[in-house]
Amino acid sequence: MSSKERIILLLLAAINFTHIMDFMIMMPLGNYLMPHFNITAQQFSLLVAAYTFSAAIASLSAAPVVDRFDRKKMLMFAYIGFLLGTLCCAVAPSYELLLASRIVAGLFGGLIGAQVLSIVADIVPFERRGAAMGIIMAAFSVASVFGVPFGLYLSKYISWHAPFYFIAATGTLLIPLLLKYIPNMRDNINKEPINSAVIIRMVFPLILVWEIIKEKNERLGILLISTMMMGHFLIVPFLNPFLEFNMGFTNTQTPMVYLVGGTLTLFTSPFIGKLADKLG
Repeated sequence: MSSKERIILLLLAAINFTHIMDFMIMMPLGNYLMPHFNITAQQFSLLVAAYTFSAAIASLSAAPVVDRFDRKKMLMFAYIGFLLGTLCCAVAPSYELLLASRIVAGLFGGLIGAQVLSIVADIVPFERRGAAMGIIMAAFSVASVFGVPFGLYLSKYISWHAPFYFIAATGTLLIPLLLKYIPNMRDNINKEPINSAVIIRMVFPLILVWEIIKEKNERLGILLISTMMMGHFLIVPFLNPFLEFNMGFTNTQTPMVYLVGGTLTLFTSPFIGKLADKLG
């Protein structure tokens, strides 16, 4: 792997880190947000779900048109919008405004993951792509090992606003590096004339979804990811409140759960990526 590829992969992993930390940090913040805003567990779950629902809507809506733009420009547009949404979360004075800010962050954040993976697929040859994806996915581990525990400590010793300020500041520092090192990517641009069929797909993006899921392999891949995410979000948002309120863990001990789990995947993610390249 060339040094240029490594730099690009590390920058994309850094984007993934801020993006993943943003939606992960909301889950263990229930201990702080529920008493702060005097909200119920159901209202808190809406804060968690708002990001993912708006991200899903944005992804579906953008799917028919996203390949008509330079990948770098689309990534920068989405990332800057995501950082602005996260900054709004940091300054939100009420539950309603925090909920609205999570929706805004999700609308832009939903576009980031697909662009990151698309750029990796475009710049890394197929025979090294598993290792490259392992590096990108390791950002999930870093967000667990460092991001979530650090965010919880910020919440404990400063305020619940602090993790969102941290994410917004870190992302802002990344922007000049992204502009410098991420190449313009125009080879992917779909030059198909905009005819009635294209317009119909733009207006009704579910038609494009149907065209995708008709393919067996793509349908199985989407089903696998969907069930994994469903299991994740059914359990993880209430893991921290359960450990503290039901099991008696202190708010100093609970970050260790994320630390240990994330540390393990920090090693397994790149290893499995290399294994995929070797074994198929």
